[in-house]
Amino acid sequence: MGETQSDQNRQDAQGDPGDRAGQPPGAADTSPGSVGRRPGRRALLIGGAVAAVGTAVVARDELSRLWWRVPGVEKPRTPGAVDFPGATWVAASSANYRRADRPDDYAIDRVVIHVTQGSYASAVKAFQDPGHQAAAHYIVRQRGDITQMIRELDVAFHAGNRSYNERSVGIEHEGFVDRKSSFTDVMYANSARLTAEICRRYGIPVDRKHVIGHVEVPGTDHTDPGRYWDWDRYMGLVRRAHRTQV
Repeated sequence: MGETQSDQNRQDAQGDPGDRAGQPPGAADTSPGSVGRRPGRRALLIGGAVAAVGTAVVARDELSRLWWRVPGVEKPRTPGAVDFPGATWVAASSANYRRADRPDDYAIDRVVIHVTQGSYASAVKAFQDPGHQAAAHYIVRQRGDITQMIRELDVAFHAGNRSYNERSVGIEHEGFVDRKSSFTDVMYANSARLTAEICRRYGIPVDRKHVIGHVEVPGTDHTDPGRYWDWDRYMGLVRRAHRTQV
């Protein structure tokens, strides 16, 4: 769990200079004094796509995909909507994630497994605290219930590494790394279904290179999910769920 975050997550919150004022990386700079500067990569990309449509070179579905990459344009959002059927929505503080339009602006190619190091209630409280500066997309309870706190569209500050935050979905598990009893059968099963669905949705390979523990994220000092997390069992469940999903 990202209980104490480094300057990396503060940088997530602030963004690169090109991210400020709601501009995604690479957007054209329209700030005072920017006259004469070269247009950003995305501005050129969108401009080129629009021109190509005029000559029937770019297909309609490609233009539709690129439209959501225009600076300031966001996909429609429904308050309280969840990405995983059966999950319950409980919103995290907006200070603990960055709004985005994934996977159109950032590709998603990882699932990061965490342990809360506390109760479900304490994790929810932390993720709703704007001063915490960290939160994951999901929490899986010991009894198997799944809570979603951040949309998969958005960049959650969960990994302590900006690049990994931008390209991953974070799943917390209620319990403690040094207590094997924390990891119940129903927790394993329902978490595996969730991970399998995320992998299916974004075309993520179901292997240990792409489903990783927080401990495997570069530049962090976390040890979760710890030695009692049964990776062989978990990955077997994920693969089985992935094969059976339609």
